[in-house]
Amino acid sequence: MKNGSIKVDYLARVEGEGALLVKVKNKVVTDVKFRIFEPPRFFEAFLRGRSYNEVPDIVARICGICPVAYQMSSVHAIENAFGIQVTGPLRELRRLLYCGEWIESHALHVFMLHAPDFLGYQDVLQMAKDHGDLVKQALELKKVGNDIVNLIGGREIHPINVRVGGFYRLPTKQELATLAERLKWAMEFSVKMVKFTGTLTFPDFERDYEYVALRHQDEYPFNEGRLVSSKGLDISVPEYEAHFAEEHVEHSNALQSICKDSGAYFVGPLARYNLNFDKLTKTAQESARSAKLGKTCNNPFKSIIVRSVETLHACEEALRIIAQYQGPETPAVTIKPRAGTGYGCTEAPRGILYHRYRIDDKGKILDAKIVPPTSQNQKTIEQDLREFVPPRLKLTQEQLTWQCEQAIRNYDPCISCATHFLRLDIQTDET
Repeated sequence: MKNGSIKVDYLARVEGEGALLVKVKNKVVTDVKFRIFEPPRFFEAFLRGRSYNEVPDIVARICGICPVAYQMSSVHAIENAFGIQVTGPLRELRRLLYCGEWIESHALHVFMLHAPDFLGYQDVLQMAKDHGDLVKQALELKKVGNDIVNLIGGREIHPINVRVGGFYRLPTKQELATLAERLKWAMEFSVKMVKFTGTLTFPDFERDYEYVALRHQDEYPFNEGRLVSSKGLDISVPEYEAHFAEEHVEHSNALQSICKDSGAYFVGPLARYNLNFDKLTKTAQESARSAKLGKTCNNPFKSIIVRSVETLHACEEALRIIAQYQGPETPAVTIKPRAGTGYGCTEAPRGILYHRYRIDDKGKILDAKIVPPTSQNQKTIEQDLREFVPPRLKLTQEQLTWQCEQAIRNYDPCISCATHFLRLDIQTDET
């Protein structure tokens, strides 16, 4: 294709409503637009005037796939404003809850949304005709993650057991022991999951990204740590807005984030892996190497392997927490509201999720700011396509469109929880 455009009105196998437009002139990509046209939902405005203890339940409604991430970022930010730090078994339970979300989200993405791209199927239903046992096991893995969220969070979707300072109800050791038996199977299957994804065929595509993720001195990051990047950034969470900014672009209803000093950046599993490989469990590291991953990986298509490695890590971490669990004396620490501004950032399955709240002395929310992972990756997705398309212009229009969609799905963009069939319109104008 010398001149023309690739236009996808509805991206398939992503959570929400998005579209793609790539324009080519004289074999040069002149424009790329990753459009998010789903209407804004104004959650930040909804929070104004609400009591701090309502926030975790409200923000959980932002996403049905990663509600835990929204709850965890919110409680950390509010606790930061109140000068409180949750430690010990309550902190461990929060990590266990996050393990559940990573397991269910990664299983959904790897097998239901992304694997069909690599295996040549339109969707997982077609894939299941040839790989029925694999899909059934993937669904069982997802259910293990959902059941962790259900037990700790109170229900699978939009959990209701999370509160500022801890939880409303604590799980019993017997309830956790029941989960442990199934997690042992999930860990074994996750090893196979890494092997399976490692056998896939990947496009030859790498870029010099600026990866941004949390890094903790003792553990692979879920809830806490400093914000670091592969280009040397190393800041505390409250410094986030001094280094990152959101900007509006005409073609998207979602704000795009940039690093003020360097522009586009990359968050999510690949960023965490590159910045925290040494914090993975030994089994996860060995599985990554067996899938021919090194300590670093710059091919975004191989993020499907990295998500599998993270799933294995989450299963092991969940088993460790359950084995060592000693129930705390109370389900939550005492909270005393005070006026101030609090900052929180945790690692959603798709990358860092930043929250900032300004609160009055009665505990009412005066102002809120939420920056989700997908908005942070939008500009990087567009830059990927600018470099990915030119060497592949000899492909058929159908093949190139397929691979462009696959490149977007590398990031598992969470626009909202919906899936549409693809409507494709490719126009060429030879000159």
